[in-house]
Amino acid sequence: MDKKKHTEQHHTTPAGDAPQPSPEPAAVPPEATASVDERLKQLEEALATKEAEAAANWDKFVRERADLENYRRRVQKEKEELLKYGNEALLLEILPVLDNMERALAHSGEESQNAVIEGVRMTHAMLLGALKKFGVSPIETGRGTVFDPAFHQAMCQVESDDLPANMVVEELQKGYLLNERLLRPAMVSVTKNQ
Repeated sequence: MDKKKHTEQHHTTPAGDAPQPSPEPAAVPPEATASVDERLKQLEEALATKEAEAAANWDKFVRERADLENYRRRVQKEKEELLKYGNEALLLEILPVLDNMERALAHSGEESQNAVIEGVRMTHAMLLGALKKFGVSPIETGRGTVFDPAFHQAMCQVESDDLPANMVVEELQKGYLLNERLLRPAMVSVTKNQ
């Protein structure tokens, strides 16, 4: 209870202290009103300038977004065309090889066996030349080559009296490099430890 009395006494004001009325605003001199009007006019002009600048920046932003979207579409279209027609040059190099093989088959017969064999050899050389233009080269793998798992795929292991272990005995399928990177490993048979 004492606390209540204390807080009531603390918040009450003495009877002689009446609230004071707020002072009247001072009269503004006319030159001060003119400077306020000038300042207001300056601020309005600055605001108009900034609004025009903001509108110009928004216009630039919208144009740049449109340009970026057009660029993305163009790049996507070029990518699709590259995937679709990127092999055109290679195929144009291979088509003459196909033509020569068709000619050889059309003229093949018992009496022209040597000519067909020679035609196939020429066609093979032509095809290798076309592949070489595009960076494709065969992996040289012959009997006695050291087995390298980076370039060879062992299909089977065989015993050999004349070759040590982990040597290529026979190339079953030729391997190829594309610009010095493995395109397809050579399939080989390898000697095993005895």
